[in-house]
Amino acid sequence: MNARAKQVPRTQAECRKNLVNLLQANSRRRHLWEVFGDFIELAALAMANSVDLAQFDEREQRYLTIIKRYEPDEVQRFPQMLGELTMALEFGPADVLGQVFGELELGNSARGQFFTPYSLCALMAGMQIGDGADIRKHIAARGFITLSEPTCGAGAMVIAMAATMQAQGINYQHHLHVTAQDIDSRGVHMAYLQLSLLHIPAVIILGNTLLVEERERWYTPAHILGLWSQKLRRGYALGSALDPASAPVPAPAPAPAPAPIIIERLPTPPLPVGRTAVLGAQISLF
Repeated sequence: MNARAKQVPRTQAECRKNLVNLLQANSRRRHLWEVFGDFIELAALAMANSVDLAQFDEREQRYLTIIKRYEPDEVQRFPQMLGELTMALEFGPADVLGQVFGELELGNSARGQFFTPYSLCALMAGMQIGDGADIRKHIAARGFITLSEPTCGAGAMVIAMAATMQAQGINYQHHLHVTAQDIDSRGVHMAYLQLSLLHIPAVIILGNTLLVEERERWYTPAHILGLWSQKLRRGYALGSALDPASAPVPAPAPAPAPAPIIIERLPTPPLPVGRTAVLGAQISLF
């Protein structure tokens, strides 16, 4: 019992270190750049295929094409890598993959890949959100806010915004929707994987933002399970101030007082003489 408890990572840094070790163990026959890219793509494909059935067949074929290149012992390490990443994010929102990418020195200056440090992202998110009063106004009116990230990389800026909202007592899983884009498939897979594990409703687009190019769309589980496509088309969340159904129902006007009923006494017509005699005779019997 104690031996097993000691194996459980106690910090995010420890999880990150375990992930690095697993990646290096799978890079004995391949370049570390390739192994890292395959890991994030395999994990992203598996995550997407659990909810996005419209693209299931194509992505399942891609998954099988990648995984068959590895030996059985190497294949077993990929779910362990995903487990370490999941455990790391259990300690709180952070750009874990971005940090691993930097620690392994996988950045490519030729491609212009320079990931913004998470600490700087957190600083900018704090300046943007402040005390959260402005965001709360928008949420009260519409039910949610939207965030656009045209060069998302591993998703550090989005994660920092979510973490700052959480620190202000705002549930980002209910009140934030993200549209992120990157020109590099590795950046898209990293962002998709981390935003999915943090349950951030998002659409991650592979394509050139400046050219308005779109090659692929990746929907996080939170986006699909939260019916965010319908919310975005509608423009508001149910129950928000913009929802007509949530508007207060006016009290019914008081009913007018009923008109008084006037009963007129009609004069009694005189009876014929013979009739009077009969009535008199009948009455006299009693």
